[in-house]
Amino acid sequence: MTQTPVTDSAVNPQVAAAPVAVDVPMMRLHVKILRFNPETDKKAHWVTYDMEAQPGDRMVDVLNEIKWYKETGLAFRRSCQHGICGSDAMLINGRNRLACKTLVRDVAKDGGTVTVEPIRGLKVEKDLLVDMEPFFDAYRAIMPYFIHPTPFPAKEQYQSEANAEKMAHSSNCILCACCTTSCPIFWVNGSYIGPAALVQAHRFIFDTRDEAKQQRLGVVNQNTGVWRCRTAYNCTEACPRGIPITQLIEEVKREVMFGQS
Repeated sequence: MTQTPVTDSAVNPQVAAAPVAVDVPMMRLHVKILRFNPETDKKAHWVTYDMEAQPGDRMVDVLNEIKWYKETGLAFRRSCQHGICGSDAMLINGRNRLACKTLVRDVAKDGGTVTVEPIRGLKVEKDLLVDMEPFFDAYRAIMPYFIHPTPFPAKEQYQSEANAEKMAHSSNCILCACCTTSCPIFWVNGSYIGPAALVQAHRFIFDTRDEAKQQRLGVVNQNTGVWRCRTAYNCTEACPRGIPITQLIEEVKREVMFGQS
């Protein structure tokens, strides 16, 4: 008579059985990257890498695999790789996305091709790496910090739920530049401060604890500011955080018209 071995889970039902490994089928991919090396190239060119990945892998995993094992010179930004830092924005299949939030199965089928390019409207330094300084210059222009000339009260400054709700969406911006570099106005006029800066301006304009509302309204009311927006909705569609950017820009426009003293 064969005896059944006694396991921990049989003796104690609270002890979970070891998970069973499941084979996940691999996908074959052709990853087509727009490469540019300023030291050797006069213009950008496409290079295709044949890869294998699981459907649930992220595109940043695929790019890491290329960099680590196929092309160590490939340049692109990534940091937290969890959709918080916003550093790995790029054009994937023609759309602005965060590589760390884009799953392989959402952009390709088995044996298919995925295209990867740098975001538009900013100077390409190398491969997928762009110069972010113009973007952050616009961000700094709207004074993205509390300005409170009067002495702070001795206790905490409370804010009503209704007032906090007004800036709930604009507080979620991670400065990835997906919105700004999807804007056709920004592509043709780099002096436009862009959707991301306007979202950041919204966050402070509608914060009742801040005292520089009029100064910021003056900044966004210039010819490089809020009136450059043509409500193309590219920015809203590109935002990886689901921020209704076009709506927030319209709210800033109304505040400029009716909220200036």
